[in-house]
Amino acid sequence: MKQGSLRPARKELEDLIPYDAKEVKADMRLAANESPLNMPEELKERIANHLGQFQFNRYPDATAPRLRALIAEANGLDPDNVLIGNGGDELLMNMFLTWGGAGRKFVDFPPTFSMYENYAKITGTEVVSIPRDENFEIDQEATRKRLAQGDIDLVILANPNNPSGNLTDEAFLLELLGCTDALVCIDEAYFEFSRTTVRPYLDRYPNLVILRTFSKAFSLAALRVGYILADTRVIREFLKVRQPYSVSAFSQWAAQVVYRDRAMFENSIEELIRGRTRIIEGLSAIDGVEVFPSDANYVMFRIAHASIVWRDLFYNYSIQIRDFSRAPLLEGCLRVTVGTESEDAAFVAAVREIVEREEARNV
Repeated sequence: MKQGSLRPARKELEDLIPYDAKEVKADMRLAANESPLNMPEELKERIANHLGQFQFNRYPDATAPRLRALIAEANGLDPDNVLIGNGGDELLMNMFLTWGGAGRKFVDFPPTFSMYENYAKITGTEVVSIPRDENFEIDQEATRKRLAQGDIDLVILANPNNPSGNLTDEAFLLELLGCTDALVCIDEAYFEFSRTTVRPYLDRYPNLVILRTFSKAFSLAALRVGYILADTRVIREFLKVRQPYSVSAFSQWAAQVVYRDRAMFENSIEELIRGRTRIIEGLSAIDGVEVFPSDANYVMFRIAHASIVWRDLFYNYSIQIRDFSRAPLLEGCLRVTVGTESEDAAFVAAVREIVEREEARNV
């Protein structure tokens, strides 16, 4: 061994590209699917009033029992059917630590949330990709045939899908759950906007896991709180691999305050759903823009010279959206998060100006 040498990291990491979460400065941040609204002042004051008695010197409750109890009661479950994580990301990683790994197989439905595949590769799990069609719908027949081989260990399906925003047919989801003994995670990170959930079927299918988050509808992206609903046998396996004390005591407390009064967020959720409609209608009225239906708090669209449009929006209008235009199966696609009413209007107006300017140059 040479002095100053370094042994290589695991070979499985060679081709992995870190998730792009870099901080950029823009007046309108419409790229990360966060809520554009901070939590209500009343809730912020309630949390602030607790700080004087907060024990910063103590470790948090390891499994967030109070928050689990609140979520369980709201969903008609036992607390043992709920597990809290440091955002949905930790819980996704735990899925691969429990049902993935060397010699095991995971079904992915690209284009979708890229971290599913990344976590699979990190844990040495074989990825079985079943690409979506041109409308970003699941290839149901290909899925049936592949699952019929009986060697799949884990399936993750975002519903609504990210970044396309579309829902998967519920009848197919139930068929999927019934035709395999693989762990099937339905990622419902945006279900407050879709108003659609498979929660009623949790008792029927022991292989069903539902993933949710406080980061979107409940304005808590900064504190990183997610949770799963699942059979107690699934939760037991997750407990074996989870990081101890992974969810801070402050995050647990804030999430409890928010969840107890989650009805206070209904008006903002409804407003974001209306904003989604305004963006879809506004973009659809612009020549050359193909807009995809969405049941989430974002809208994906296809446009010529997408990367140029993204740069123009960012540098000339200080509007940050997400550029997927060079990703496989998403060529020419951009995704915008629903913002405030004024942000949505400014974004649509900016896209219209860019398109009209490009048209004038080509005349």
